[in-house]
Amino acid sequence: MSSQVRGGTRWKRFAVVMVPSVIATAAVGVGLAQGALAASFSVSGQEFKVSAAELEGYDFVQYGSVATEPGADPKASGKAHAVAVSGFSKAYITNMCQSVVTPNLPFGLGTVTMRLEAGGKGHKRVYAKDLYLDVSELDGDAKFSHIDIGVAAGSLKTSKPGSIGIQPGTQADPNGFSQRAEEAVLTGVKQKAWATTAGTFNLSGLKLRLSKGTEAECY
Repeated sequence: MSSQVRGGTRWKRFAVVMVPSVIATAAVGVGLAQGALAASFSVSGQEFKVSAAELEGYDFVQYGSVATEPGADPKASGKAHAVAVSGFSKAYITNMCQSVVTPNLPFGLGTVTMRLEAGGKGHKRVYAKDLYLDVSELDGDAKFSHIDIGVAAGSLKTSKPGSIGIQPGTQADPNGFSQRAEEAVLTGVKQKAWATTAGTFNLSGLKLRLSKGTEAECY
């Protein structure tokens, strides 16, 4: 799995009363610097599940956007999905789990679940820098420090060193609804996501397993 880049927002008036959707998904071997990513991307057409005992994130931002699947015509976009994009300048994650189900595989394999775990007992927490996530669902408990709700997306980034705003290279509406906070702590997180990007992603105690059926999903 490699880092991907967020597509442009086509619904300029898209606005969501967004709940914090803030848990890292597993992108192994990501090492791209912020701003060095291409200006468009398409998602696979499969959502994946992610869970974590806790996420501690800093310089949290969130705004509405759209992720698109590849179209039948290479020059055209496919199906679009409304997403809440959440970003952090840095995040620390405990007991992270990601799972994705692939159905109807050939050669009699049927449905197979890939499950990835990191940051568990006896290992350092997962660390991510310049993290952005495209999320459609989130459940969990959240605590915010110095939160601003209803900020124009174009004004998210401040003069504070290391703060982040709309991901570079995207076309999110600068006048659209957004929110930000100095710190966010989420516990008991369960979410569904379409994509994630990060400048750095360190996965301590990484475990990757494949199994038949859907029993191995994170939740």
